[in-house]
Amino acid sequence: MKLRAIDLTLAAMFAALMAVGANVTSFLVVGGVPITLTTFFCVLAGLILGSRLGAISMTVYALIGLVGAPVFAKFSGGPASIIDPTFGFIVSYIIVAYVVGKIVESRASKRSFIIAGLVGMAINYVFGTNWMYFAYKFWAAAPEAFSYKVAWLWMVAPLPKDILLSVFAGVLAPRISRAIQKSSNTLDHKSVA
Repeated sequence: MKLRAIDLTLAAMFAALMAVGANVTSFLVVGGVPITLTTFFCVLAGLILGSRLGAISMTVYALIGLVGAPVFAKFSGGPASIIDPTFGFIVSYIIVAYVVGKIVESRASKRSFIIAGLVGMAINYVFGTNWMYFAYKFWAAAPEAFSYKVAWLWMVAPLPKDILLSVFAGVLAPRISRAIQKSSNTLDHKSVA
């Protein structure tokens, strides 16, 4: 896969948007789950950048956090983040961006963008919540009376926000993609001339 300058710029931009989205509202916490905008930006990355570049941008975001930059929720980062119960959500961003991108690459209709956004959100929730449950059960100090049901109950609070934002990402992404494509074509023509 040959990456153009615009591709690298967009991947870096989405990694930066993830850092902002992770912390803009992360002071709100339900149970052990910070309320963030990362699901929205992750889905949007997959919809706009496609499967490979979307996954690359989410991998860059995860690596930036793992080397110590405070880009994860609550301005956290570093190798110790791997054992954090919510790290599964960070891992899921890579999978989500890839799957969402694959869906719209195979069929780029308005409806498929919205469906892809909702599928991505579902993957994020299933992967992240299951990781969180097993983390609390096996290596993190689980709150008293913690159960699989409690883990999913914590996810009820951000669910309406994430459904709305995933649909919004599905509506917004085709417009942004067209604008990027038009801008990229204009730049390509100028560089040839």
